[in-house]
Amino acid sequence: MRSAPLDTATALPFGERAADEAAEWLTLLMSGEATEDDRRRWQQWRRGHPDHERAWQHIESFSARLKGLHPAAAHAALASGRTPAPRRKALRALLWLGAAGATGVLASRTQTWQQTVADFRTGTGEQRDLSLPDGTRLTLGTASAIDVRFDDRQRLVRLVAGEVLIVTGHDRPDSPPFVVDTAQGRIRALGTRFSVRQDEGRSRVAVLESAVEITPADAAAAPVRLRAGERASFGRGEVDPIAAVDAQTTAWTLGQLIADDMRLDDFLAELGRYRPGIVRCDPAVAGLRLSGVFPLADTERILSMLPSVLPVQVRLRTRFWATVEAVQ
Repeated sequence: MRSAPLDTATALPFGERAADEAAEWLTLLMSGEATEDDRRRWQQWRRGHPDHERAWQHIESFSARLKGLHPAAAHAALASGRTPAPRRKALRALLWLGAAGATGVLASRTQTWQQTVADFRTGTGEQRDLSLPDGTRLTLGTASAIDVRFDDRQRLVRLVAGEVLIVTGHDRPDSPPFVVDTAQGRIRALGTRFSVRQDEGRSRVAVLESAVEITPADAAAAPVRLRAGERASFGRGEVDPIAAVDAQTTAWTLGQLIADDMRLDDFLAELGRYRPGIVRCDPAVAGLRLSGVFPLADTERILSMLPSVLPVQVRLRTRFWATVEAVQ
């Protein structure tokens, strides 16, 4: 039995023109050819009409539900069509499918398109300092992306990927609360300096000054408060036990990776966030431990010195594929 065609006029909370324009903007932003002027015009378009923002938020929320494709398949789907028109048509169809509750296409587990079109982002190994109108200072870590919603009604930073260090500005009596949203929930700042990191399935929060409140997205319980010197991870339904902040928490802001009796596989996973390509760890040496302070500006040097402190060898398949394994 064939399904009836979808009536876009009633299925979407915005007009077909807004859907077309949203698809056009997405096509441009994903092309890798968008300039800073293009990005400013995109933001102006979003603010130009309520339908524009609804169309953009709709495709954004839909994409967040899309899970499961291999990254190569996801990339191929998003790049389908040799001309902009077929891509635009396919992307507009995604808006319609999202309204109909479609699932299971176009997600990449390594880097989603939300990172590409985020308001602010960094590349692998890059840091970026930002200031907000209220005096809040942000430092984005490696391969990170945030969206910012800042006006008289809200002070919101949405962490799409990576990590951010936040030093909030002074609150006025009429200031809306300063909050950070992640895929797992919301962190409310209580006049503070803190960091937030988005990992797969978990968010990590560390408080350096004052306090924050964590509210997992699906939790019915009261928010969990973290005070200066405390850190915790949380999922959508729970907050893990509170622990003390360690030196590694903000070492990245100084360009350092600090290991304190750290497992080798964990060390290499962290190092891999700052190095383009793949860093693999042979399970035979994964449990070896090391300590030290390592400068992240030269990840090749870190890899090359590992055999001098551990019984391992580093095999380079290519410049972008390194395997750390037991000495043969």
